[in-house]
Amino acid sequence: MTDAVNPLGLRPAQWKGTTVKLIIAAIKPFKLEEVREALTAIGVRGMMVTEIKGFGSQSGHTEIYRGAEYAVNFVPKVKLEIVVSAAMADQVVETIQTTAKTDKIGDGKIFVLDVNQAVRVRTGETNEEAL
Repeated sequence: MTDAVNPLGLRPAQWKGTTVKLIIAAIKPFKLEEVREALTAIGVRGMMVTEIKGFGSQSGHTEIYRGAEYAVNFVPKVKLEIVVSAAMADQVVETIQTTAKTDKIGDGKIFVLDVNQAVRVRTGETNEEAL
């Protein structure tokens, strides 16, 4: 199988934006501040945070409210979205993993994706310069 080539004849490593990564992490809400502090300490300059609900292998749990038991199918989580240079991505993933870990089920997931283009709205700077 041959390497993918875009219409301009460039291989993926040469494509615009391959030096920027998007890291998406779902973590337990009470770990947010600790993770933010650890990421700031290694040089992360910003992130987006969203409160989410989800389920995975822990598959929710049951709770008792006013004497009635009911199933909670979705567990509260916090989603972090962080865009960093590709050179920094492994360090960011490792920092999130070690800081968010509780050794209990439901600690979360981390995904790393390529970013094709990033633009700073105010200045028009692109890719790594836009971060």
